[in-house]
Amino acid sequence: MKLVVLGLSLSSSWGNGHATTYRALLSAFAERGHDILFLERDVPWYAGQRDLAAPDFCRLAFYDDLAALEDWRGEIAAADAVIVGSYVPDGIAVGQWVQRHARGVTAFYDIDTPVTLAALREGTCAYLSPELIAGYDLYCSFTGGPTLDLLEERYGSAMARALYCSVDTRAYRPMEVPRQWDLSYLGTYSADRQPTLEKLLIEPARLMPDKRFVVAGPQYPDDIDWPANVERIEHLPPADHPAFYSASRYTLNVTRADMIAAGWSPSVRLFEAAACGTTIISDVWPGLSDLLAPNREIIFADKTEQMLVFLHEDKRAIGAAARDRILAAHGADARAAELEQMIGEAALVRQRLVAAE
Repeated sequence: MKLVVLGLSLSSSWGNGHATTYRALLSAFAERGHDILFLERDVPWYAGQRDLAAPDFCRLAFYDDLAALEDWRGEIAAADAVIVGSYVPDGIAVGQWVQRHARGVTAFYDIDTPVTLAALREGTCAYLSPELIAGYDLYCSFTGGPTLDLLEERYGSAMARALYCSVDTRAYRPMEVPRQWDLSYLGTYSADRQPTLEKLLIEPARLMPDKRFVVAGPQYPDDIDWPANVERIEHLPPADHPAFYSASRYTLNVTRADMIAAGWSPSVRLFEAAACGTTIISDVWPGLSDLLAPNREIIFADKTEQMLVFLHEDKRAIGAAARDRILAAHGADARAAELEQMIGEAALVRQRLVAAE
């Protein structure tokens, strides 16, 4: 299969979870024998922070603006499938251009489905419109559950399927490193996540000065009052994630409000941490228990007092069980096979529609 992907970024993981998702998925997809071209908008904030400028599993090319996509029109037309990702700059215009020129399956890969749907309701989505949803042959969603029915019934998607994020289990694995922290958190600052981070990490740090904490990720405001036992790491490249998780006794998973409301929206960080065998403490939302079993493969918490108890206990067996679950069902190999099947199904539907015309 020849696949073209127009995504937010493959080259830079700075301030986004898209790059690591694409890297794991497309690397596994290439191993299944497929040819991949990734087209990335050349923007200064990623150009200065590239940590994968020359991937070995696909061709990576940059374009300056919508007009520059004309240079790739032949590749788009010849592809068996073309995927446009969420948050692509000028994504509506890019999607319209792809739907005009692609001859194979067209798909939208939404790595931010609840955020997308909220923006669509408010009429503020810059990368997707209701008309585009109906025009794509396939809608691959980071969110499963009832959201898939909503996409088909309200927005006219021809085929909405859950394509959760995945993890490269060869890269994300337990590392033999010294334990540095009792509790870690890896994530870009988000205003709607910050109250949970305060409750489940910052306040426990204040109350447990003998424990060690770390928060890794960019864009945190300067006015946050970090306790002295909370280490800050501004940016942690993906290559350093396995060692980071392996150096953590527990790691925290905090979910954005829109994704909690939608449910069935696991983040890539959740799968990465689990693949490293680190015991995860997470906020609670619908569908999470379908992915990792509570108290056996993951721990749920919503109060500071719970954290004070957990941080005095040894729950390593839960982290080991979560890793087993990820290896069995949520690795990049499994996700690439799912994408291949979805594209095949969409191609059959497309062929039937063309024949009917």
